[in-house]
Amino acid sequence: MSGHGDAQPMKSRKSGPLRGVAEVPGDKSISHRSLIFGAMAVGETRITGLLEGQDVLDTAKAMRAFGAVVTRHGEGAWTVNGVGVGGFREPEDVIDCGNSGTGVRLIMGTMATTPITATFTGDASLRKRPMGRVTDPLSLFGTRAWGRQGGRLPMTVVGAANPVPVRYALPVASAQVKSAVLLAGLNAPGETVMIEKEPTRDHSERMLIGFGARLSVEKTGEGHVITLTGQPELRPQVVAVPRDPSSAAFPVCAALIVEGSDITVPGVSQNLTRNGLYLTLVEMGAEIEFQNPREEGGEPVADLRVRFSGDMKGIEVPPERAPSMIDEYPVLSVVAAFATGRTVMRGVKELRVKESDRIDAMARGLEACGVRIEEDEDTLIVHGMGPGGVPGGATCATHIDHRIAMSFLVCGLAAKDPVGVDDGSPIQTSFPVFEGLMQGLGAEIARG
Repeated sequence: MSGHGDAQPMKSRKSGPLRGVAEVPGDKSISHRSLIFGAMAVGETRITGLLEGQDVLDTAKAMRAFGAVVTRHGEGAWTVNGVGVGGFREPEDVIDCGNSGTGVRLIMGTMATTPITATFTGDASLRKRPMGRVTDPLSLFGTRAWGRQGGRLPMTVVGAANPVPVRYALPVASAQVKSAVLLAGLNAPGETVMIEKEPTRDHSERMLIGFGARLSVEKTGEGHVITLTGQPELRPQVVAVPRDPSSAAFPVCAALIVEGSDITVPGVSQNLTRNGLYLTLVEMGAEIEFQNPREEGGEPVADLRVRFSGDMKGIEVPPERAPSMIDEYPVLSVVAAFATGRTVMRGVKELRVKESDRIDAMARGLEACGVRIEEDEDTLIVHGMGPGGVPGGATCATHIDHRIAMSFLVCGLAAKDPVGVDDGSPIQTSFPVFEGLMQGLGAEIARG
């Protein structure tokens, strides 16, 4: 499957019990950052467990274009010989970030305070996504940017020749925007201060400290105040990438709704800014055991044992939990369809500007599968039909969105009739082994 090639229809059907060990790939967020931070360090950063999905490969290619030496040594094993903070060279060609909003926004931040010019583009989905939320705060450093109407790609960014530090309060809960500003602040003199009212995933802060940046986080009446001292010399690191909780969500949720299932998903990140889905599932009555908790690569991880859970009940998901599970709402809505009662998801308008309008995509697809849905700009409500109660029988539009594709394929594993997706190729961007991994557990998923 290729996130950039021809459409690949796929279909799933009611399966027998899922059994076995699901070794999901490395965390996508940490994989992006390990390449980018390695490129900004002086010396060789060694990475193991790197996710080799198309999104991350596009970031590796971009780091080469900016002058870093990025080398693959084997499955998940990479090295990055960095050029130092402010050492990026001007790329000779357009930087194509494919489907990755994380990649393009973090890379824009990384080059924003270096006096070079770069032009960014992406696939049809990425070209629809708003970049103003990043370029607006970057302009405070002295960066300039020109793009299509609405602040969309393709976009040319001119880095600030004489950057100034900034103080910026995040208007929306976005780890991508926060990270872009912090990365820009690395090459600005003085202290750059970032304020977030609601905590978002903190991989950038953790990794910046690990690479030697001077960074502090303080809880105040304003929220989390992050202070970064600019112009450090970042030290190369050995990075062990933990397994991605967003990818683990798909075999976990499949096992919860397929009768008789019992699987283990080892080494999944349990970072408190990423574990909202798992808290929510347990509150719904999911049988998930968090075994062997430990720390790997500076991140808390655990092995998950997951069994079929026929007694799950719909709940109201706390809206303040949204930043810690924003990518998991699509597959949660599938689980909610097989629970009893209403599951109410509020405070999720950020889903409207992801790879697709994920509220609309899931609402329309679940309705086509026979599930009653309510929605508004900021809310998705799923009326559960109980274990095995979803009729299915639809082909759902994915809108070039990997998480929509995988969510509906999970749905088909427990629905009465098969569920198809019009295009499974975007799955390659984040979870290239999804098809084989799920089939290895016993899932009935096929192409065509």
